[in-house]
Amino acid sequence: MAQDKPLETRIKAKAVELGFAACGIARADAAPKAGARLRQWLADGCHGDMIWMAARAEERGSPAGLWPHVRSVISLGMSYAPAENPLRLADEGAVGRVSVYAQGGDYHDLVKRQLKALGGWLARDAACDLKVFVDTAPVMEKPLAEAAGLGWQGKHTNLVSRDHGSWLFLGAIYTTLELRPDTAHPGSCGSCDACQRACPTDAFPAPYRLDARRCISYLTIEHAGPIPHEFRAAIGNRIYGCDDCLAVCPWNKFAAAAHAQMAFHPRAELVAPALADLLALDDAEFRQVFAGSPIKRIGRDRFVRNVAIAAGNSGDPTLIASLRPLLDDESAVVGEAAGWALDRLGSERVQPVS
Repeated sequence: MAQDKPLETRIKAKAVELGFAACGIARADAAPKAGARLRQWLADGCHGDMIWMAARAEERGSPAGLWPHVRSVISLGMSYAPAENPLRLADEGAVGRVSVYAQGGDYHDLVKRQLKALGGWLARDAACDLKVFVDTAPVMEKPLAEAAGLGWQGKHTNLVSRDHGSWLFLGAIYTTLELRPDTAHPGSCGSCDACQRACPTDAFPAPYRLDARRCISYLTIEHAGPIPHEFRAAIGNRIYGCDDCLAVCPWNKFAAAAHAQMAFHPRAELVAPALADLLALDDAEFRQVFAGSPIKRIGRDRFVRNVAIAAGNSGDPTLIASLRPLLDDESAVVGEAAGWALDRLGSERVQPVS
């Protein structure tokens, strides 16, 4: 009988039933050093414009800081392992590169929905209080996932799983239950420094430490203003995020695309989008094209800014005609990026006299 099995076993079986590829359990106090590391990272200014990281640092520093009643954390991972090499478009200047996690549906929606389903089942089965979290809450998912045995934080600071590589969306359930914890996963990076060497902008001042201010994912997603000139050439044709440090990790050879949820499979229009088409998007068109996509969250102006920089790096003079109208864009950030791109392509900024 299923009810005869330990609750921890039944939780993990239910998680698999709901589409999670990994599930582990940790005590609420299982990552005691995470808060101190966070405070030092913030003190060094490595969070850049992510003011929300500092604003709720005490809540983020430990599960009890967010919810004093928590006793155990159920850590969960949902696979989005890609079927193709994320680096395959690196030399295709006329198309944009979108981070693997953003090529399909918005992970917040699916992961949160399945977390709620698991939480609802557990609350009924075990008569407990609980809270579910995915990404947007002040929760340090990666240290907790390591403590719960899902994997370890690699030298690129992201979670690495022996079974799923670097391609897991993480969520957490905080509960008042005293559950039997799993064994924390030891680090298994060894002497490998592939992720450190792969970073185009040298965003890792040391192994296991990231300076977000230099990270292309931060610059193209979180940073709202003009992207610093020193990083623009290195951005290449990346228009939303960057997978380089993840893609080169040797542990990814164990990650199977068959484990990825269907909702995360790439949308055809995001596999290799033409920069010329994306430069023409106004706000309404942007919202329509990216409905149901995490890309929609950054807004049209930030996205077209990224596309303009990619166009400037393309070496493709046919994009000049698409860039010129953006010089007078209502967004100053877009206009500045378009001007930079035109200069890179060796074009006069003014429209030719007919």
